[in-house]
Amino acid sequence: MNLVIVFGAGAVGKMTVGQELMKQTGYRLFHNHMTIEPVLEILGSFDGALINQLREDIFEGFLRSDNKGMIFTYMWAFDMQSDWDYIRNVADKFEATGGTVYYVELVADQAVRLQRNKTENRLKHKASKRDVEVSDRRMMDEEEKHRLVSKEGELTFEHYLRIDNTYLEPEEVAKRIREAFALPATRR
Repeated sequence: MNLVIVFGAGAVGKMTVGQELMKQTGYRLFHNHMTIEPVLEILGSFDGALINQLREDIFEGFLRSDNKGMIFTYMWAFDMQSDWDYIRNVADKFEATGGTVYYVELVADQAVRLQRNKTENRLKHKASKRDVEVSDRRMMDEEEKHRLVSKEGELTFEHYLRIDNTYLEPEEVAKRIREAFALPATRR
């Protein structure tokens, strides 16, 4: 079972590209806010341990399914060893099934990402982003606190692709990912 990890800074387009890649490949999308939002809604606050446990349960259930692949989105802080370890742990689960893990880093200009932070699709799927002023501030704070873009040559995965999607439509980005990794194409 294959895994496509799409990562990048806030509002870079991980979920939206993942949605398009799901349409093009038939792989299932598991974007990071699918576990964040329910925890925020139920508890009224962020609980990283609970979010990680939910993710683990979903990965385990998915790996028992007959699906061909998953697209997982993540905001990877490259300055935190725990994030490196987390990605390795997730990748190990899929590789243990004989699957291949593909790494896709999206990068885009901050001004564009601030505009994307207000898009209808983002706000529809991420309730915690609906107070755009607070969300913008959180995004800027995260970028000041952590390094969310890899350094040149830092990622040496066999199947790694970096795409500057500042001026690209999500459909085009998904197509580039699908073609670069020869992922299956769904019939339309």
